Amino acid sequence: MRVLIISDIHANMTAFEAVLHDAGTVDEVWCLGDMIGYGPDPNEVVDQVRRLPNLTCCLLGNHDVALLGEMNFAVFNTEARKSLMWQQEVIRPDNIGYLSTLPQHVVVKDQVCLAHGSPRDPVWEYILNTLVARLNFEAFQTPYCFVGHSHIQCYFQLDIDKDRVSLEIPPVGQVVKLHPRAILNPGSVGQPRDRNPDAAYAIYDTTVGTWQPRRVRYDIEAVQRRIRAAGLPEKHAARLADGW
Repeated sequence: MRVLIISDIHANMTAFEAVLHDAGTVDEVWCLGDMIGYGPDPNEVVDQVRRLPNLTCCLLGNHDVALLGEMNFAVFNTEARKSLMWQQEVIRPDNIGYLSTLPQHVVVKDQVCLAHGSPRDPVWEYILNTLVARLNFEAFQTPYCFVGHSHIQCYFQLDIDKDRVSLEIPPVGQVVKLHPRAILNPGSVGQPRDRNPDAAYAIYDTTVGTWQPRRVRYDIEAVQRRIRAAGLPEKHAARLADGW
């Protein structure tokens, strides 16, 4: 089974469309959260997620939870807060209703634990280094865990024999044969932060047990124009061009 793994679309419909086109035919889609926040297209992105015929798992991220009023905006930086306040004004009630039906806890799909942030703290914790990864290996029992939140396309591998956790960044497009246990991040569709501005996602093949990190170019300037037209923070437009 070929599964499209996406996360952190962040109201960037142009990047989302490019990913869906580039991924081609898939059997299932698993979304790891943060459909909204930062970008200019909250309704368009949620509408598209709702239309996906093979979406079998969709989690809430921290921005989604905040938009629902279940997290204080004060925990976000100034620019992120401004975007959330604008999105709160423009998002339609039916999309709020849809978001309110989605889980913000860990979901297990066969051999995979799914979380937005981490299995220890599904909404908020970032897994950015091997120390935090090691602590999180104790928080799930499945062979693999897929997370988003950091916007960085990578994975952490636990070598049980050597009791060692390593950070791996495979080349884009390389098919990685999975070995238990690993924590994998597909990167961000709508706001990559690994100095590569191309939209990021991954393909997980459950039949052969592989993971393929993928990237696709999209019309960044069009998104920047919509961000500026909406009066959203300039930082959110500028960072798209360089992936920071």
